Amino acid sequence: MGNKLNSLCRVLLLPGILLAANSSALAQTGEWVSTTSTSNWNVKHKIPAAQNGKAADAEVFTDKTLQKVEGFGGCFNELGYTSLQLLSAKDRQTIMKELFAPNVGANFTICRMPVGANDFSLDWYSYDETDGDFDLKNFSVAHDLKTLIPFIKEAKKYNPKLALWASPWSPPQWLKRNKHYAAAMVPSKEVIQKYEASGHKLTGMDFSNVTNGLEPSQVGKEGTDMFVQDDKYFTTYASYFGKFIDAYKKHGINIGMVMPQNEFNSAQIFPSCTWTAHGLAKFVSYLGPQMQQRGVKVFFGTDERPNEKLADTLLTSPESSKFITGMGFQWAGKGAIAGIHNRYPNLTLYQSEQECGDGQNDWKYCRYTWDLMKHYFNSGANAYMYWNISLNEGGISHWGWHQNSLVSVDTTARTYKFNHEYYLFKHLSHYVKPGAVMLSTGGAFNNMLAFKNPDNSVILIVQNEGETEKQVTIKVGNKTISPILEADSFNTFVVN
Repeated sequence: MGNKLNSLCRVLLLPGILLAANSSALAQTGEWVSTTSTSNWNVKHKIPAAQNGKAADAEVFTDKTLQKVEGFGGCFNELGYTSLQLLSAKDRQTIMKELFAPNVGANFTICRMPVGANDFSLDWYSYDETDGDFDLKNFSVAHDLKTLIPFIKEAKKYNPKLALWASPWSPPQWLKRNKHYAAAMVPSKEVIQKYEASGHKLTGMDFSNVTNGLEPSQVGKEGTDMFVQDDKYFTTYASYFGKFIDAYKKHGINIGMVMPQNEFNSAQIFPSCTWTAHGLAKFVSYLGPQMQQRGVKVFFGTDERPNEKLADTLLTSPESSKFITGMGFQWAGKGAIAGIHNRYPNLTLYQSEQECGDGQNDWKYCRYTWDLMKHYFNSGANAYMYWNISLNEGGISHWGWHQNSLVSVDTTARTYKFNHEYYLFKHLSHYVKPGAVMLSTGGAFNNMLAFKNPDNSVILIVQNEGETEKQVTIKVGNKTISPILEADSFNTFVVN
């Protein structure tokens, strides 16, 4: 919808309509922060105003509001917690304050967590691995007392209002047809060599020390239900979610929303479970009442495919649609979010997992992340979630995947650093407050995002992707700014 409005606005812009007004109305003060590959978070003293008569390259329409923003955040993963434990207590406090304390750094207000093990846990586990325990007598979150619970509690010390949502990567093994947490076999050396010989590259993957014990007969496939499609199993799994919510509440942690399955189309070597959309619709009809009793929302997701029909199945099904109030998109799911937003404009949409890179944390991937952020917000996203908060340098998981993180920990020196993507993320999350609305923009220059906060301040995030500095003139309401952007830089402007 945002792209359509931008296109319409550009059509309506007549020559001269963007001429700057009298300089007394221009924004000569305000906050301006810039980041380049060699210099992070440079705070400027003022935003230069445009000279009288200078035509603007872009306009921000402060009265043309789009979707509301709920917030920004990351995911509480076990490897995030254990990496931070290598640091001193003082360094950990500095990092958590920077990430979570209001108006300090990243201003995280909404975060994700797994239900049991995910691909960045220490190993496989669930909250009840007793085969046939349909009454869940052996259900326990004791495992999480070592990692996830203290991780979340530490974050909530700095932001007690931090919102949380959760999704499983795999149900307990005995609730699945293949009786195993994984859905794909670890590729052999021969398979990898054949794959790479065809011209492909396994970016960020290292399977040399990875095993999961899956047999060929246990492999799952996209478009099939690995979860046992039986009333008894659905009832038990819905109760499993309920017990999870209740157990965390007893530890002082309220979870406000759940999604029934992470990446339900993907058979992975790590915890995963394929479902059909129809299978998920059936399960949501059991899950919904359990969550309603607890005041917990249900979103559909996470969706990692560009197929809008997958969402339609649940959003039009009588048995599931009445419980679903939102949807999560990640990876190739970015191809479906705009269409879903256009057809279901009242549905809350999350970008549920930032694409995770290859553990290099380089500037090139930071630039790609900006393209992702523009795409999701221009497509109607209400919230944006990074993936790994912290990892050891190299960012490798138990299952052999190197991934990026906001913070990297040097395991030898016991030191840390904030990576490029952290500062880009902060360019938005520090300034764009929960309850802000995205604004429509127009003009020849469109490499930016614009938001209006509840206090009516306008936040512009602007990139100069070029190799030389560039002056850009932007009209914001009755003010016009004309900063000179550093080469290959990200910039945030606060216009009051």
